Amino acid sequence: MYLGLDLGTSGIKAMLVDESFATVGVAHAALTVSRPHPGWSEQAPADWIAGAEAAIATLLREHPAAMARLQAIGLSGHMHGATLLDGADHVLRPCILWNDGRSGPQCAELTARADFHGIAGNLVMAGFTAPKLLWVAQNEPEIFARTAKVLLPKDYLRLWLTGEHVAEMSDAAGTLWLDVGKRDWSDALLAATGLTRAQMPRLVEGSEVSGHLRAELAERWGIPCVPVAGGGGDNAATACGMGVMTPGTGFLSLGTSGVLFAATEAYAPNTGDAVHTFCHAVPDTWHQMGVILSATDSMSWLSEITGKPVPELAGLVGAVTAPSPVLFLPYLSGERTPLNDPDATGAFLGLRRATGLADLAQAAMEGVAMAFADCVHALRKAGTPIEAAYAVGGGARSRAWLRIMASATGLTLLEPEDGDFGAAFGAAKLAAACATGDTSDRIFARPAIRAEVVPDPELAAAYAKKYEAHHAAYPRLRDLTALGA
Repeated sequence: MYLGLDLGTSGIKAMLVDESFATVGVAHAALTVSRPHPGWSEQAPADWIAGAEAAIATLLREHPAAMARLQAIGLSGHMHGATLLDGADHVLRPCILWNDGRSGPQCAELTARADFHGIAGNLVMAGFTAPKLLWVAQNEPEIFARTAKVLLPKDYLRLWLTGEHVAEMSDAAGTLWLDVGKRDWSDALLAATGLTRAQMPRLVEGSEVSGHLRAELAERWGIPCVPVAGGGGDNAATACGMGVMTPGTGFLSLGTSGVLFAATEAYAPNTGDAVHTFCHAVPDTWHQMGVILSATDSMSWLSEITGKPVPELAGLVGAVTAPSPVLFLPYLSGERTPLNDPDATGAFLGLRRATGLADLAQAAMEGVAMAFADCVHALRKAGTPIEAAYAVGGGARSRAWLRIMASATGLTLLEPEDGDFGAAFGAAKLAAACATGDTSDRIFARPAIRAEVVPDPELAAAYAKKYEAHHAAYPRLRDLTALGA
């Protein structure tokens, strides 16, 4: 038996699987986010432990015999969070989360201090960990002075489980302190933030043993002192669950935000197009991500302003044979890849008196698809081959949206058979890898495919023309918005 723990922003998920990776049990515990000021987003690390305790207690109660045969634990979690500890491992302040924007002013300052683009392989953005620490240094200097260790969120759970300060490569790459090519902390990037290597956790690969379950917890839960795997950041762990470990086929996550994930065999950054370039959760492998900020959230927004439920709006989009006459820019919360513009704004263009709600719903789907097409182009500019992708996330349940997506991006989209291939499942697979030493396809197998959605040639040609308009619209809208500000 293998246990995967995934620390999400809104909750913790615990998944217990057997040696064939069939699901034995799943448990959840809810979490809340504190927003004490506009643009801030924080959580109390103590709540993570309470949530993990509750989820594990559920599995112990419902599956005691299976839990007694546990062989290893794997971890995944939301990335970029800043968990600050003093010399006695006491939490100094609430964790500053990935979606906290307070450190925007510190990004340009950090960029000027060291070669973050070349060494870390990523643009300095407020979502990453390093600018958060510079914000703390400048705004809470007494906290910064007492900081003995900086841990990522899932690694604070690891500290509770094992007593060890350890991070793994995929999550550490999202701090901006890792030399992503060398898979080691960069002293130059740490110094630019006023930190040293002594304040960083020890590094392991995600498939390696990071420590063992503390005897106190093992005795309380009635399980052995099993190894705890390095694990992975949430997207890398998801990729492990889907077997996306080699170039060619990635995954496309159509959730509130959107991610296009592709594995690479070498470090190949593309900071010019705001591509995220990180280590993968297994050795000698990297990955790239194109990230868009309003994927299914675009449909949620349209639902809110029209009073129509999202399923009803999606149902208005039937068998798509031609593009909507309306163009939609999905930049409702700014945009990352390829714009790197937190102030980007969305728009409907081409509205007429005859425009109906079905036109708007289809345009919203198309706008998100065009944003994913931007991500495909950005990854390919970095030399990353991607021809197909597993389609996951809530939006992937819409066959019309997948048909639009395939034709707009040129990707063949693969629909997995029913199953849970999320980050907790990937964490469980990393637990198996650490227990067995096996990182082959036997562990990281790809899911069976229920259906393929291939680009429609006629629709793809029409979307190629619409993509030209999409590409031209953003800079013009940005200039007009600036005039009206």
